[in-house]
Amino acid sequence: MKGNGTKILIVILIILILAAGSIMAYKIVKDKQNKEGMIQLTENQAENILTAPVEEKKVQIFNGKDRPIAVMIDNHNLAWPQGGLNNAYLVYEIIVEGGETRLMALFKGVDVSKIGPVRSARHYFLDYAMENDAIYTHFGWSPQAENDIKQYSVNNINGITESSTNFWRTRDKSAPHNVATSTASILKMAEAKGYKTKSVKKSVLNYVTDEVKLENGISATKITIPHSTLQTVRYEYDEQNQIYKRFARNRAQTDWDTGNSVTTKNIIITFCDNYTLDDGENKGRQGLYNIGTFDGYYITNGKAIKIKCTKESRNLQTKYEDLEGNEIKVNDGNTWINICPINAKVEIEGQEDIETNIQN
Repeated sequence: MKGNGTKILIVILIILILAAGSIMAYKIVKDKQNKEGMIQLTENQAENILTAPVEEKKVQIFNGKDRPIAVMIDNHNLAWPQGGLNNAYLVYEIIVEGGETRLMALFKGVDVSKIGPVRSARHYFLDYAMENDAIYTHFGWSPQAENDIKQYSVNNINGITESSTNFWRTRDKSAPHNVATSTASILKMAEAKGYKTKSVKKSVLNYVTDEVKLENGISATKITIPHSTLQTVRYEYDEQNQIYKRFARNRAQTDWDTGNSVTTKNIIITFCDNYTLDDGENKGRQGLYNIGTFDGYYITNGKAIKIKCTKESRNLQTKYEDLEGNEIKVNDGNTWINICPINAKVEIEGQEDIETNIQN
């Protein structure tokens, strides 16, 4: 009996040893597989990281498919301060009758509750509304502008024919310098007229996300632009915020509601002559020789370079190129385009020039 019991115990021990060995072998194999799996996972993750597309930085000032809105803004001194200019991605300043200038501010994808004072259309501003595919908004028009709006089928909104809820007169200014509107009102009127409110037209300016420094440019911390004997514009560089503050007729330009300084990231100057129209009305209305290639400047971040500005027809986009023929890269921020006479004595001063003048 004892012999049989011993044999049974030996068999049981052998079975236990074999079972333990099998379990240990399974554990070793499993651990190896897990490690290989982890290594493979890590390799896959690494491959995904290497092959995953890098998220592209997008320009903010001209983003989305909202169609631009262009609004004619009064620039008579009785119209100051104006509303909405700091919300515009682009502002054109061009001479009109009497040596005054008028502004055309362009808005895209923003909600601006007070824009103005809104003034009447001039025909050569249409050239820049069309090249931006903008809904052209104004309060009245010259005979030439009325004719060209019809000839070119420009999507326009004339505030004189609209309700006082969409174009309203304010009490803090006197007529005709007191008409205001909003982007919401303009879009509502545009939709009612069947105008498209989306656009895929590319920007006139070549905006980039990487900061443009104009390393080879001249220092430009104070820029003076005489549009006429009446209207002289000055921009002064705020180095801390890397923007230019705007002055006109030696007065700081401010916002109608906030009182904040009117500022811009970029300045473009185009030299092309204006002329007085012979329209039989003797009101001194102007025309503009803007088809062709003209000299200019591009100014940003305290530096300026000479450029060429080419417009081949009224509704084609203006090309802005450096003197080597390369399209200029424009900083992602708002821009003022000042169109002034060829003989305008524009002054561009650097900090060193200003300090020398102060010392003298």
